[in-house]
Amino acid sequence: MTHCDLLRRRLMLGLGATAVLCQLPQVALASRSTPKSLSFYNRHTGETSNQTFWMGGEYDPQALQSFNQVLRDHRTGEVAEMDQDLFNLLFDLKRSLGTDNRIEIISGYRSLKTNTMLANQSSGVAKKSYHTRGMAIDIAIPGVELKDLRDAALELKRGGVGFYPSSGFVHVDTGRVRRW
Repeated sequence: MTHCDLLRRRLMLGLGATAVLCQLPQVALASRSTPKSLSFYNRHTGETSNQTFWMGGEYDPQALQSFNQVLRDHRTGEVAEMDQDLFNLLFDLKRSLGTDNRIEIISGYRSLKTNTMLANQSSGVAKKSYHTRGMAIDIAIPGVELKDLRDAALELKRGGVGFYPSSGFVHVDTGRVRRW
């Protein structure tokens, strides 16, 4: 290989790398600027929250507060800060299903008191549930078959997925990846 061939090769590699790097900021800015919204309906309280929780690369504290309120423990009224990754997971789940329908909440945050009571009544409730840490939600989405909701959640590989067809919901959480 001549010296000119070597220089030409290096120049082409450099130009190719530059072209790729020039595209990265556009991709990063596009993902930062895409607003993320969710709509919730709590089956126990009848409350709703329809909020844009992410815009311009930042979370909206008022939207998160509204979500925390509607996802509170409906038995005790206790409100807790929910994991922001859970909202991102739900947004991506809805997008993968191609639906704009609201998410119906069966269970969001659970106080330790409520979780202990439920665990004593059923072997299907974990004593150290992610619900008590604001990292889990039991949901249904009108117009979406439960098995399709489960399969889409499993495909994301972003946490635990529990399938409860006889109770009419799917559990998703932001813990380690697992299924039941």
